[in-house]
Amino acid sequence: MPQHSICVFCGSRSGQNPKYEAVAKWLGTMIAERGWQLVYGAGDVGLMGAVANATQDAGGDTFGVIPEHLVRWEVGKTDLTSYVVTENMHERKKVMFMNSHAIVVLPGGAGSLDEFFEVLTWRQLQLHEKPILLANIDGYWDPLIGLLDHVIAEGFADASVKAFVQVVDDEAALEAALVDALS
Repeated sequence: MPQHSICVFCGSRSGQNPKYEAVAKWLGTMIAERGWQLVYGAGDVGLMGAVANATQDAGGDTFGVIPEHLVRWEVGKTDLTSYVVTENMHERKKVMFMNSHAIVVLPGGAGSLDEFFEVLTWRQLQLHEKPILLANIDGYWDPLIGLLDHVIAEGFADASVKAFVQVVDDEAALEAALVDALS
């Protein structure tokens, strides 16, 4: 069993910027090289496939969780160290969260936003203290950061909500933040 497990929320597509996939591959390799385990959505496409394949290529452990209705759509990656099929999306997020020590959010779409906001809400409600790292690669998450500022400015959240999320802009900052959070 690896010392730490890193939950990675990310897109089932690769996006327009090649840097997103490059960072996903770097992250998977770094997770494996540090002896950590990747926990992710069990897809073999997009950034999900990139991070998982890189983790495997570097000899790391992979723990994938996918709801039964997405096995074909996201091309369920069954050659993982652990492969769990859940009944629904909520159960998927719960299993991923429960089997991780830290959360990293790479670029992604509505699903990644859903995952991000769920773990952020759980943190706000004091249901956990796991680090949440938002990988703001080439400013991808700038609009989300602006939205959080807007929600706070409009009085719908306390400023402490933003403190629950650590924004990192590149690989070095992401690795340093993970190492610091897990030590």
